[in-house]
Amino acid sequence: MGKAAIRIGTAVAALALAATGAPAVAGDHGGHTGGGRAAPKTVAPLMGPRGVDALGDGRTLVTETGGNVSLVVERAHKPARVVPLSNLPTDFPPAIAKGPRGSIYLLTGASGPPPEQRPSVLRGAAAPAPATTLFKWKRGWPAPRPVVDIGAYQKTDPDPWDQEQFPTDSNPFGVVALDDGTVLVSDAAGNDLLRVWPRTGKIKTVARLMPRTVPVPAGLPDVPPEMGGPLPPAGTPIVSEPVATSVTVGADGYWYVGELRGFPATPGTSQVWRIKPGSKNATCDPEHPRKGACKRHADGFTSITDLAAGPKGIYALELSKKSWFAFEMGLPGAQEGGLFLIRPRGTKHRVRELAAGRLMNPGGVDVSDHVYVAGPLFGPGALLRLR
Repeated sequence: MGKAAIRIGTAVAALALAATGAPAVAGDHGGHTGGGRAAPKTVAPLMGPRGVDALGDGRTLVTETGGNVSLVVERAHKPARVVPLSNLPTDFPPAIAKGPRGSIYLLTGASGPPPEQRPSVLRGAAAPAPATTLFKWKRGWPAPRPVVDIGAYQKTDPDPWDQEQFPTDSNPFGVVALDDGTVLVSDAAGNDLLRVWPRTGKIKTVARLMPRTVPVPAGLPDVPPEMGGPLPPAGTPIVSEPVATSVTVGADGYWYVGELRGFPATPGTSQVWRIKPGSKNATCDPEHPRKGACKRHADGFTSITDLAAGPKGIYALELSKKSWFAFEMGLPGAQEGGLFLIRPRGTKHRVRELAAGRLMNPGGVDVSDHVYVAGPLFGPGALLRLR
C-alpha cells in the first residue's frame, strides 16, 4: 500500500473529503528545535489548496481542488486579489511551477476518487484532465496544453524495488522548472525523480529511491485487509517504499527530493535526498546514504508532501506529524501537519519547526521574500504567509 496510499486523490482523499463535509524529529540533521509559534497570516481564502509557487513581490501562484489556477496578489492595507488564470479539471489539485518566458507547468497525478465521492464543486464539471501528465500554460492560451505523459514513460522504466507487484505504476506528484528549460518531476508511485525536456517530450530518470526497512508503529487501531491489515505486532520490521512526493532546487544548485514513506507510514522515517545536478540513474540508498550522486540530506521526518528552498535552507512540509496513515485511520490529532527548516550546521544540520501547532493538513510550501503555505489540503483553506 506504499504507492497506492499517496494517491491522496484516491484512498486518502476519498476518506478526507467525506470527513470534511463539515468543515519530534531525529536523525541525520543533528538536532531539532521548536519555535515559530506565531499564527501565520491568512493571505487569501482558497478551496482545498495545494500547489504553491511564490514569485516574490507579494505574488504567488496557487492551485485548488477542481483545478483552478490563480495568481494571488497581495496589496498594502487591502485584501489580496485572487486573479483566475486558467483551469485544469481535476479532483485533486495539480502541482505547479513557473517556467521561463511566462510559462507555467501543471502536473496531474493518478486519477482521483469515483464521481459519487467527488466534492460538489466538481459534480457536473468538464471531463477530468488526463492523469499522470505534465501540462504547460501561457497567458492567452484558452487552456493548458499537455506536454508529456509521465505514466507512459514509467511503463518503460519499471521500479526495480517495487513492493506491490506493480513496478510500472505512476503518480507524478512534485514539479519544479529549471533555468535551462527542463522540468524535474518526482513520481510518488514510481519512486523516482525524472527530468523532462518539454520541447521534445524526452524524459530521463535522474534517480531512483530505494525502500527502507522500518518498524511497525505502535498505537494504530485494527487495520482491515483492504487497507493492508492486519498489521504485525508493533516493532516488527517491514519493508516500506519511499514514495517520492516532492522536489526542489537548493540555493547550492543541488536537487532535493522528499519522501512520504509508504505503508505503514512509520513516523520519523521520511528522508530528504540531495542529488547532484545532471545525474542519470543515480540510486538513493538508505543502507548506504553517503555513497554516489544521491546522498541523504536529512532524516527523521514524517509524511513529507512538499519541499521548498530558500537562502536559509530547505523547508520540508509534513501532511501529518502522526503520518498520513494515522490521518486516514482517524487518529486524534493526526490533522496537525508540520513545517521544518533544515539549515546547514557544519557536517550536520539543524532543524527548526515553524508555526508549530498552527498548520492543519498543509498541501504545499514555497519561499520567496516570505514563506508561504497552502492548506488545509482537504476542504476550505487558505494561502498563508508565515511571520
